[in-house]
Amino acid sequence: MAVLHQCPLVKSWMLQLILFHRAWEMGRGQLHYSVPEESQHGTFVGRIAQDLGLEVDELMPRMFRMMSQGRGDYFEVNVQNGILFVNSRIDREELCAQIPVCMVHLEVILDKPLKVFHVEVEIKDINDNAPIFPAAEQILTIPESRLLDSSFPLEGASDDDIGSNSHLSYTISPNEYFTLDVQNNEKHGESLVLVLKKPLDREVIHIYHLLLTAADAGKPEQTGTVQLIINVLDANDNAPLFNQSVYQVKVFENTKKGTLLISLNATDLDEGINKEITYSIRSVNPNSLGALINLDPSNGQIRLNGEIDFESFRLGEIGVEATDKGTPPMKGHCKVLIEVLDVNDNAPEISVSSLSVPVPEDSPLGTVVALLSISDRDFGANGKVSCSLWPPELPFKLLSNFKNYYSLVLSETLDREQVSEYQVVVLAQDQGEPLLSTSNSLVVPISDINDNAPTFIQASYTIFVKENNPPGAHIFTVSASDPDMAENALISYWIDETLWPLSSYISVHSESGKLYALQPLDYEELKLLEFQVRAKDAGMPSLCGNVTVQVFVVDENDNAPAASGPEQGLAMLVVPIPAGHVVGKIHALDADSGYNAWLRYELHETTNGPWRVGLYSGEISTTRTLDEAEGINSQNILVLVKDHAKTTQS
Repeated sequence: MAVLHQCPLVKSWMLQLILFHRAWEMGRGQLHYSVPEESQHGTFVGRIAQDLGLEVDELMPRMFRMMSQGRGDYFEVNVQNGILFVNSRIDREELCAQIPVCMVHLEVILDKPLKVFHVEVEIKDINDNAPIFPAAEQILTIPESRLLDSSFPLEGASDDDIGSNSHLSYTISPNEYFTLDVQNNEKHGESLVLVLKKPLDREVIHIYHLLLTAADAGKPEQTGTVQLIINVLDANDNAPLFNQSVYQVKVFENTKKGTLLISLNATDLDEGINKEITYSIRSVNPNSLGALINLDPSNGQIRLNGEIDFESFRLGEIGVEATDKGTPPMKGHCKVLIEVLDVNDNAPEISVSSLSVPVPEDSPLGTVVALLSISDRDFGANGKVSCSLWPPELPFKLLSNFKNYYSLVLSETLDREQVSEYQVVVLAQDQGEPLLSTSNSLVVPISDINDNAPTFIQASYTIFVKENNPPGAHIFTVSASDPDMAENALISYWIDETLWPLSSYISVHSESGKLYALQPLDYEELKLLEFQVRAKDAGMPSLCGNVTVQVFVVDENDNAPAASGPEQGLAMLVVPIPAGHVVGKIHALDADSGYNAWLRYELHETTNGPWRVGLYSGEISTTRTLDEAEGINSQNILVLVKDHAKTTQS
């Protein structure tokens, strides 16, 4: 970069101007630097970290990296000091040819968090190319009869530099017969002609050797030379003449081979063989155009001989020569300018420069998922591209960053339990005729966070367990589910003993959720156990769910009925005793419950006599009248008391 030596006041003003320019550039989302071509390795370009507002010590932790569009790694950044420097030799002519402003586009990417900056480095031309003529010598044949001020076209030199470094001026070695005339026309370009200023006499001088010099306007100046050999001849003194000096032709790219581009016409005022004309190509620019055209030497028709591609070149120039058959032959010249018109023959191209996946389901809106660049080699509307996403209901959107650069960002909240992966199709379509489009598919997986607590199928469970169970018996299994993944869905179980201790009665397996009775349950002691089982996942932080469990102890017929009161005889106080007279009542109890405690009374089979017992009341009464004549003073009555269980106790 150029160094200015100015007074302090000027330096201060220049510094303010530079800072204002830098601030304006950063506001546009890009930095602009410049460096001369052919700069040595290590040449300072700019303090890129400082200009981007970054601290040097954060470059490596944030995974600072730089990518260059196109070929070549011309620049590098020293992450120790944040300085952008030249990494390899840059030849502006090789990189940009004749493009007026040669730019190298860089992308500066920070991955943590993801952020992208766009940097342009302009490659300044230096005068490192001398003017070059197409050949070491140019031979002209001029009849001695040519009139004064006749002009003869010369092949000019070319200079691969640009700007003032390519502005050429011409001089010719001193002589009294010829001068140079350089004609500049914005429409038709530059023409260099040799002008006759003094009549020729072949008998005095029949050949001239002149040196034509081309000098550029660079500093320091560079030059190139070519020998002009001018042969002076007699005879045929009228040259063919084209009806135009410059022809302009417009042709669409991809025009079919054999298409007629133009029919040239030259006339000669001579007679006979001296006016018969053949046409030939004298020069072609660019050289690749020569293989794509064919000139018919007899009629001057120029036809397409191959496929023209607008993306390869847009303007071409053909120098055509018309030569008569006189002796010596005379020549006329014209220029054909070819303009190639674009057709929409290139579909847009999509490139993914960065993809940050998987995306956590709790990512905030605006999170950058991917960086894309979209380009189209066509021109105008054919190269103007619009971008969209499919399907449209995706929770993402495209944001335009700079020119054809886009960010794929999160536009809606994510829920991995609803959708664990998205297929994102990026569609790019130009505005040409016909419309051309392309697509690129991205897979965006969603990573899990622990946002779901374990849940049980039911709010509570009711369990019925028979008493007298064996110790350690499996009585039930509780199960909770968690829609999260991995450790976020790994569930463990435990019993909440905050209400009252259960460790001596019930336990739960921490992994399977199986409930076990640790000791035999006794319905007569404990009829209901009510507790909560909690389920906890292994996420960070962990989440819990709970369920209420009621364990009802079911009665078993494990208790026999027991009669109450003393065992004694029944007194016979009145004689005679009528039939049906209740002489006593048996009272019995059973510690069981329900059907197992429902009692019935029967006389034992060993009991004889006129007695009966109420089946459910236990009342003992006579079956007939008893009188004193029967001689009955006392009698033993044995009563059986039974419960109603399938296996009765008595």
